[in-house]
Amino acid sequence: AEIQRIVNQLGTVQDTAELQNQLQQKIQYVNKLAKDTDKCLKDFSSLPFDSDQRQRKLQKDRLLNEFSSALTNFQKIQRLAAEKEKDFVARVRAGSRVSGGAQDDGFKDGSLVNWENESQSQATMQEDLITEDDMRLIEERETAIHQLEEDIRGINEIFKDLGMMVHEQGEMIDSIEANVENAEVHVQSANQQLARAADYQRKSRKRMCIIIVVVVILIVILALIIWLTTRN
Repeated sequence: AEIQRIVNQLGTVQDTAELQNQLQQKIQYVNKLAKDTDKCLKDFSSLPFDSDQRQRKLQKDRLLNEFSSALTNFQKIQRLAAEKEKDFVARVRAGSRVSGGAQDDGFKDGSLVNWENESQSQATMQEDLITEDDMRLIEERETAIHQLEEDIRGINEIFKDLGMMVHEQGEMIDSIEANVENAEVHVQSANQQLARAADYQRKSRKRMCIIIVVVVILIVILALIIWLTTRN
């Protein structure tokens, strides 16, 4: 809100050197804050996987959305400031040339023969008409414009980082889900194998019990036969 207020004053009577300094300081501060936030988000994205990965994704999505929205608004203000600075420079140039004298009166008076030669030297003459103070002011504003354009490119780079983080996060979640699915498949397969093993073991024990009973019966029968034979 403070930067917006300053930008709204650009090109007005309140547009002073002090206002320009305030604008540059605040924009540079926000730029540094944006870069620091970008680094923190990268560090957050590089944290190792854990059991609460889904919750962390929701937190990161919220942070990315809020940060992206703030950057979008900030970049709009930067572009508006650059446009106003360019308009201001154009007005200073035009005003300085007009104050230097009406150089086009000869054309209006009918000097058609010399118009071509005059037009060729017009650019040089107009530069000469700009006062030293206006030239210094123009140079200062053009420097500010170049700085704003560089800052805008810096914000664009941060947007690219955000896009990469969203893309990498999507791939990471897909990989996690795939690993979970694979793990579930392996667990299910292992459970099935264990169930089959347990069933086989139960059947084996049952078969063993039957065999033992049969053997015992046979032994008893054999013992009875032997006892009856020896008795006779």
